[in-house]
Amino acid sequence: MRAIESPERSTSLKARESWHIFGIISEFVEATERLSDVRPAVSIFGSARVRPGHRWYETTVDVARRLSDAGFAIISGGGPGIMEAANLGGHSGKSASIGLNIQLPMEQTGNEYQDISLNFRHFFARKVAFAKYATAFIAAPGGFGTLDELFEVLTMVQTRMGRRIPVILMDAAFWGGLLDWIRSQLVGNGLISPGDIDLIQVIDDPATVVEAIFDFYQTRGFVPTADERERMLYL
Repeated sequence: MRAIESPERSTSLKARESWHIFGIISEFVEATERLSDVRPAVSIFGSARVRPGHRWYETTVDVARRLSDAGFAIISGGGPGIMEAANLGGHSGKSASIGLNIQLPMEQTGNEYQDISLNFRHFFARKVAFAKYATAFIAAPGGFGTLDELFEVLTMVQTRMGRRIPVILMDAAFWGGLLDWIRSQLVGNGLISPGDIDLIQVIDDPATVVEAIFDFYQTRGFVPTADERERMLYL
């Protein structure tokens, strides 16, 4: 600010940044108020470019509906493609269908299958909402955004900054090359521990996905422990 010659310009910039911070806070507050009682929930990610009728779309509808009927709220990005499929399946089931929408210059338009709809302008506030309220994470085939969310969740689990949750990839043929690269390059060069690959499950059958999530929580329950709640404060 010292480099700005005009005091009026400096004051205007500081005021704008201050109000920007309040906007970020408001997104965290709204997400907390509307999602804190929604448990258990499963976050589902995948491409915005997949259309109805594609097997990835229809498989996502199937798994989301099964999870919803089993008592899991479904959280998606609220947009088209796999996100729409997840919300459609969740909306067709017995539990809440939640969309965490983001304002983007392209691709993102809200779908009509959201029982709870939140709108974000900031990616990181949205990311916290995806991670904080999910008891499991499912990645269908997708692009950079899906990979971003996948590795974000894996990093939080690996570093123990987030709670341990099931991380499930659907469609083995799609994810096989990435998993081979992780084993050969990341594990092979000692960049991650050999056991870190076990954080990931690959399951193609929707019914087996539901079973795997229940199996994971069979001995511990869905409610975060006191230690997990404390760690999640720092997400």
